Amino acid sequence: MSDHVSTAQRRMGPRFARLVPWVITIACFALLYTRIDGAARRQGSSALPYLMEVFEKVDWWSWLALMIPYSVLFFFVDSLVIWRVVNWFNAKVPYRDILPVRASTYILSILNEQIGKGVMAYYLNRRDGVPGWQVGSSMLFVMFCEFYYLLSWACLGAALRWDRVPEAFRVLPWVALGAIAFFVVWILYFRGAIAPASKLRERDMLRSFRLARPWQYAVVVVLRSPALLTAAFVYSRALGLFGIESSFLEMLGVLPLIFFGAATPGPMRAVAILMWTQLFPEHPAEMAAFGLVMHNFFVLFNAAIGLLFLRRANRELFGQS
Repeated sequence: MSDHVSTAQRRMGPRFARLVPWVITIACFALLYTRIDGAARRQGSSALPYLMEVFEKVDWWSWLALMIPYSVLFFFVDSLVIWRVVNWFNAKVPYRDILPVRASTYILSILNEQIGKGVMAYYLNRRDGVPGWQVGSSMLFVMFCEFYYLLSWACLGAALRWDRVPEAFRVLPWVALGAIAFFVVWILYFRGAIAPASKLRERDMLRSFRLARPWQYAVVVVLRSPALLTAAFVYSRALGLFGIESSFLEMLGVLPLIFFGAATPGPMRAVAILMWTQLFPEHPAEMAAFGLVMHNFFVLFNAAIGLLFLRRANRELFGQS
């Protein structure tokens, strides 16, 4: 009887994990609807026509002229970071050989960005014989650095527009202090200054952290930064097309917070879309429409880039022509 109970519990765990992103998404869109409907009723309308009016006013050709080059630039910067980390800790792989597989992983990233990084590990294992756990360690290193990259820019941006930061985000300085303290302990641990007898650091899954020097964390943050600076410019101009004025500096303060939300698992980046309406509460419909098209175009366009490279990636992974 106990075996049946434990088996059922093990099955329930993965099912629950799969449901959580959908529950978060449904809750976010339900809240979005109430905000848009409330604004629409104040204008004597209902939610859907009110939202459609926002879409009708946008110059979509100008919007595409902003978003397509930005998405391409992000792809090259993102691939550069992966290339740099892999060449540090795993194998000497030419940048041009990173491009097809990184592009292909964007297809899977429609559902979950971390799945894409898992495929990167599988690719390098198949192509270059690098042990899978060691490549996985490098992908963990990238994710670790991404947290500090976003947190650094979020703190800078919040400092630039502190008077407009929502109350919920005013804990950022304390989060940053905690993150700095954790980073110092983290580095000391992997240098052996803390718990020198610990065997945990010797595992393949933590190999990149064992090899990494503090300056390498900083390099990843610097390499990522052009994408965020460009995004601040693009998003501020794109927001103007939706009838809302925003400066480069203001967007620099907003975007890292939004990108934290976009990293939350779930379809359609619902948390990020909801956060736009929280950060610009006076324009709920405009910001909901803006967040919806910005995040989902970015994800889908990157997936389209992936389709261009899919044949080569399949050939190198599976020997398919």
